[in-house]
Amino acid sequence: MGWTDWTAVEGDGLVFDEILYEKKQHQELGGSVARVSINKPDKYNTMTLSTVDEMFRAFYDANHDPGVGVIIVAGTGKHFGAGGDVEWEKWGLREAFYNRYPHNRLIRSSRKPVMAVVQGYCLGGHNHMAYCCDFTIAADTAKFGQAGPKVSSPADGFFVPYLCKVVGAKKAREMWMLCRRYTAEQAREMGLVNTVVPLADLWQEVDQWCEELLAKSPGCLEILKASFDQEMDGYNEMGIYSSQFYPDWFDMPEGKEGGASFSERRPARFWQLRQREAEMRRSLQAQYEAETGGDESGES
Repeated sequence: MGWTDWTAVEGDGLVFDEILYEKKQHQELGGSVARVSINKPDKYNTMTLSTVDEMFRAFYDANHDPGVGVIIVAGTGKHFGAGGDVEWEKWGLREAFYNRYPHNRLIRSSRKPVMAVVQGYCLGGHNHMAYCCDFTIAADTAKFGQAGPKVSSPADGFFVPYLCKVVGAKKAREMWMLCRRYTAEQAREMGLVNTVVPLADLWQEVDQWCEELLAKSPGCLEILKASFDQEMDGYNEMGIYSSQFYPDWFDMPEGKEGGASFSERRPARFWQLRQREAEMRRSLQAQYEAETGGDESGES
């Protein structure tokens, strides 16, 4: 005896445009697995607020279904996903996306173990969603990395120190600040994923891991997940730029430049913006000195 086929979940509030929500049951063990797949393969499964809204509803259902023992996060098509939709974000909606109920919070607040199943690109928001999952199973085609500084999208909150817990502080800084890409095997070596298998064997491997989990006490697994997640409770979900140093980051020229350069398929002009700002300051300083005669008090 094995698994039933994946069946789409339907019901009140469970109609979706940007995700697929399915369940299947292990016929011998009796427990079920829920699968939440971002279904925008023509856009590399990039996310908007609508995507996360739909994921929230699916996660809510899976967490309140006593028969579900594991929740899978996946992407349709060739790729797991390439993060937030930069075309959508450039209209100033990035802050709303991260401040509402971020996709990472769905993972941490889930009562059930969450497993990321990754093939192809796993970049930006998808990468930190995957490493916040309890388990990550990767195909040998997977490519991992962050893109924030490339598109002027800074990061703060718990998912930055969370990566330090996963791969260590030096590697975490390398990943976030240099925006390098890592192969599936490199990701396994640094502890970013649990195992790597050929793409053709990906879902067979996932079934095996889910079967092992379903054979364990579901209540005990829920307690263990909460215990592991508890170590991150000392960190704010949103912190530095959202509440302290750069509360208006996405309205600033540099905050807009990354998304604009990506959409226009050109190199970002970050340092030209800094140079323009410096020239403006020098001009204002010269104007001030001309009007006041260099008197700091402003009195003539």
